[in-house]
Amino acid sequence: MTPAERLTKAAVAERALRLADEEGPDAITIRRLAKELGVTPMALYWHFKNKDELLLGVVDHVLSDVRADRTAGDPWQKQLRTIVETVVGVMRAHPSLPELLHSTDKTQTPSFTRATNDTLALLADAGFDVEESYWIAMYLLNGAMGLVAGQPGCPATVPPEKAEEWRRQKRVQMECLPADRFPMMIEFAKTFERAPDLERYYAFGLDLLMSAVETMAVSR
Repeated sequence: MTPAERLTKAAVAERALRLADEEGPDAITIRRLAKELGVTPMALYWHFKNKDELLLGVVDHVLSDVRADRTAGDPWQKQLRTIVETVVGVMRAHPSLPELLHSTDKTQTPSFTRATNDTLALLADAGFDVEESYWIAMYLLNGAMGLVAGQPGCPATVPPEKAEEWRRQKRVQMECLPADRFPMMIEFAKTFERAPDLERYYAFGLDLLMSAVETMAVSR
């Protein structure tokens, strides 16, 4: 069996995703991907007619695990939080995903549509109407993107061995601000003395997102 015959749609999407994570979504082209996989471009056209279809295939692939467990006896709050946690986890693992979601019509992918439908069903259980539920679903999606984009600590371009020095420079920079004008920023500078607790950050962020939904649900 030739490499082209062994190639699956999932394998193509996975390699394209890896390329996007390493070099950005713009690095994905049919020709480049075919070279990476050791096949001719025609072998990829069997699965995806063009680059737009390929990008949609990548989004569909990476969101395949985002779903509610409709058979579970867990309350809607727990199931909804699990969905948001899964989305955040996928974005942490694949930094190209937010840009892919912005640059494609994600509503054309089965995984995104299923995840959205699951979310709407859970929010209906919470007492929201379908329009409100959709607004909340988009708020949670964009909140998840914001959490990942705002992750504290060094930029991804800073090598791990230089992280401590990067934090030191940030601390010194803030500590040099005028104390009479920016006392809280100078106080915040102390947090750069240690590496951020990312798990605490994400748990706090998820609590922040979910508390807004849960508080509004009480009035329903």
